[in-house]
Amino acid sequence: MALKATIYKAELAIADMTRHYYQTHSLTLAQHPSETLERMMLRLVAFALCADERLLFGKGISEDSEPDLWQHSLAGEIELWVELGLPEDKLIRRASHRAKQGMILAYGGTVVDKWWANQQKIAKELDNLTVVAIKADESQALTKLCQRTMQLQCTIQEGQMWFADNEQSVVINPVLLKVATNPLFTLE
Repeated sequence: MALKATIYKAELAIADMTRHYYQTHSLTLAQHPSETLERMMLRLVAFALCADERLLFGKGISEDSEPDLWQHSLAGEIELWVELGLPEDKLIRRASHRAKQGMILAYGGTVVDKWWANQQKIAKELDNLTVVAIKADESQALTKLCQRTMQLQCTIQEGQMWFADNEQSVVINPVLLKVATNPLFTLE
């Protein structure tokens, strides 16, 4: 018998001082049986970084042909393709070629440095790709905020992200490894 996804609901209030984006989103996250809470919470980080009314969660981990998050134009073109983790060359190129902008949210501790050393050459060739790394202790701390029904606030300012619920907060310091020529978002 196949395991089913666990459904989480999040009300995410975003105050992005850099982009002047202030919006509350009611989100439904389906946690794939093989997905960790850390990875699922990082999908919320990616959503907050790129927030837009047309940004949606893709099938990601359960479907190779869809990203973790994506955004389509009103004409149906893929404007943004977001992958989490440490994707291989093929997936990095797919993200860059299928969308106007691609973003990789890399996480996993010390293996991120090794992965980036191997992927830098390819990433530099792709003008529309942004690569952001999240430190392991910060991504793991996000799991403290995880509940089946969440009310979270996210403030983005001066290169930092603060996630908070009514009881605790977590600071994320995303590291920009590479910035696209015309990025859809910025941390600076």
